[in-house]
Amino acid sequence: MKNEPPYRIASVDHALHLATLLQQEGPLRVSDAAERLGVSPSTAHRLLAMLVYRGFAEQRPDRLYEAGDVLRPAAVSGAPVALLRQVALPRLHELVDRVGESVNLVVVAGTEARFVATAESPQILRVGSRAGRTLPAHLTSGGRAVLAALPSDQVTALYDGSEDVDLTRLRRDLALVRKRGFAINDQRTEAGLTALGIVVRDPEGAPVAAVAIAMPTVRFDRDRVPAWVGALTATASEIEQELHSLT
Repeated sequence: MKNEPPYRIASVDHALHLATLLQQEGPLRVSDAAERLGVSPSTAHRLLAMLVYRGFAEQRPDRLYEAGDVLRPAAVSGAPVALLRQVALPRLHELVDRVGESVNLVVVAGTEARFVATAESPQILRVGSRAGRTLPAHLTSGGRAVLAALPSDQVTALYDGSEDVDLTRLRRDLALVRKRGFAINDQRTEAGLTALGIVVRDPEGAPVAAVAIAMPTVRFDRDRVPAWVGALTATASEIEQELHSLT
């Protein structure tokens, strides 16, 4: 279980989080960075200055900061990440209250699943925040939920010729996800972690994100799957309705 270290170095954590935001969400003002990190503008400015010094960020003529050359090029997600995060976060916390486990909002960019928001469980033994992490989409529950909702030719284009992914097996797996209506990750990405994911669709019906419940495998109970899926479906529906009202 890769949970938050008990004695984390806050400045390092802030700098890494900020670099991730620049890479995945695009240019930021100093005030935006301060708000996202929960620090003062002066602290955010110092962090950005250090990222610029090390090549992780660049300051544009309009004074916005963007990802620098050191950060590898990343596939662009078509999802409105900032809007999704704004809409979903309150719903994620409500879902945590209902199920007692940590909950993630995931978008897919290329073959990557990106964790853009987390609401953590209050339990001592829990799955910690995954916000900012990137994992192979075909292994995560949220990524699989989104992939299963894509047209088959789009999935083929993503994985055809891949040495790491058996496309025939992946097609079978995604067909099962579509049949069930949810995706499951049973220790595919981390030993001791099990997750369930449901797709979130935009107003046109296209898959735009996924909501996933993540728990220690020792608490996973197949008899509870219908209740968890019901809670996930309700949350996804609420997010979809609010997206529809805002777009």
